[in-house]
Amino acid sequence: MQREEWHEIPYTSFVLFSSSPPPLSYKYQRRLLATSPQPKASYLPLIITMAKHLALAFSLCLLVLFHGCLARRQQSQSSQQNECQLNQIQAREPDNRIETEAGRIESWDYNQDDLQCAGVAVQRITIERNGLHLPSYTNTPRLVYVVQGRGHLGMVFPGCPETFEESEQSDEEQQGQQQQGQGQQRERQQQGRRQGQFGQQGQQGQQDFEQLDRHQRVRRVKEGDVIAIPAGVTTWSHNDGDRSLVFVTLLDISNNHNQLDQNPRRFYLAGNPQDEFNQQGQSQRRRQGQQGQSQQGQQGRSRQQQQGNNNNNIFAGFETQLLADALNIDQQTAQQLQGQNDNRPQIVRVQGRLDFVEPPRSQREERQLQGQQGQNGLEELFCHMKIKQNIGKPSMADVFSPQAGRISTLNSFSMPILRHLRLSAERGFLYNNAIHSPHWNLNAHEIVYVIRGSARVQVVNDNGETILDDQVRQGQLFVVPQNHAVLQKAMSNGYEYIAFKTDDNAMINTMAGRTSVLRALPDVVLANAYQMDREQARNVKYNRQETVALSSSRSSQS
Repeated sequence: MQREEWHEIPYTSFVLFSSSPPPLSYKYQRRLLATSPQPKASYLPLIITMAKHLALAFSLCLLVLFHGCLARRQQSQSSQQNECQLNQIQAREPDNRIETEAGRIESWDYNQDDLQCAGVAVQRITIERNGLHLPSYTNTPRLVYVVQGRGHLGMVFPGCPETFEESEQSDEEQQGQQQQGQGQQRERQQQGRRQGQFGQQGQQGQQDFEQLDRHQRVRRVKEGDVIAIPAGVTTWSHNDGDRSLVFVTLLDISNNHNQLDQNPRRFYLAGNPQDEFNQQGQSQRRRQGQQGQSQQGQQGRSRQQQQGNNNNNIFAGFETQLLADALNIDQQTAQQLQGQNDNRPQIVRVQGRLDFVEPPRSQREERQLQGQQGQNGLEELFCHMKIKQNIGKPSMADVFSPQAGRISTLNSFSMPILRHLRLSAERGFLYNNAIHSPHWNLNAHEIVYVIRGSARVQVVNDNGETILDDQVRQGQLFVVPQNHAVLQKAMSNGYEYIAFKTDDNAMINTMAGRTSVLRALPDVVLANAYQMDREQARNVKYNRQETVALSSSRSSQS
């Protein structure tokens, strides 16, 4: 009975703790055990020891694999952090410029060391009156500031309902559209009979929808607005004002939502766009390498060569017939979607008036208020989430000094979508000779664009070296890396700026003023650290009663 009970243990142990079959067959083990003179207890320690060794080896293999995967995921982050060994940074104007028929697109070279350190790319987009920036999306989250002008911004969230639709029309408009729709329907029916492409069910569905225009919400934007755009979300913009509409856009390349490489990419759904980020021929070499490696799609490549060096919209890469079948349209319409015979770049001029469904302003404000209350769940998260806020108004100031100016901040507490984008913004308006308190950013890089005026700016690294000492002016951009100290003093013409920060709740530590790090230190610590008496230490701590916006001091005026 003892041998019959014992022979099942070795096989079970090997199955549980080993990925390979047991060294001895079940029948052979039973035969050995039946003839073995040794007792059952002598085998138990050996089996338990072997099982422990196998389990330990298996655990070590899993640990090695986990650390290998983690190292590969952190490789890009470590390579980015190595780019922050900066000895000098500069305030620069855009490096690349694309002129279009209704505006221009300018970009800063993101391969510069300071932008590589921050892991961002920056664009300035100018849309002239009645210009339309064609629909597009990017591989990175975007934070957009409206520098001047007013207009419309359309944003398409996947899966959200088309809440804007035509519902009321005059009798004349209804009769005219009905007659026009009936004529177009007869033409489609005749064409469908000839080609056999449209069935009766498709015609009925088309007839029901062609009287109404339905689309997602279109937002009105104006100077001072900050707009948060997630990665991969399609946007378009239109200028219906009497002056140019200017956007400054930050693209967070190093954001986790970007699963591609560390290059900014914009995908257009229309037109034949040009390369917005001039990478010194890198994009052309990449396209040539892709064409040399693949021998498929001869027709698509020949059409691309005929169109020259312009990039095509994403519809152009599909075969025309396949695209027509997918959308249930004719080939001529599919060719128009692909941009064939259309050499217009990113910003086009609208012929006539761009008419789409839009409620009056009072109704829009009411809709916004309703959208901020009583919403919850998935619908609130994506379809009704607040994506813009104006921080240019004086009433939105978080810090205000009658002698120095005002500063407004925007973070994930005031606009929750920024928590997903991991971005925030700061808008500053400093009066003549006012000073932004010297400070450092605890947890973010800072990318500053000068809106108006000029300022004297100094940035200091961890070695106490001045890596930026310059007078910045309107239209220029400079980067303040994380933990680097920065001091900004407005010139006689004032200083206005917008600062993008790479954390949704960016924090600063000031070095002067009522909330400064020096004021929080004991007098004796300051006196011994800087070899001064206690009276001098108290002057350092208490001579400034302001917080962030500082008025010009008496010493500089004398």
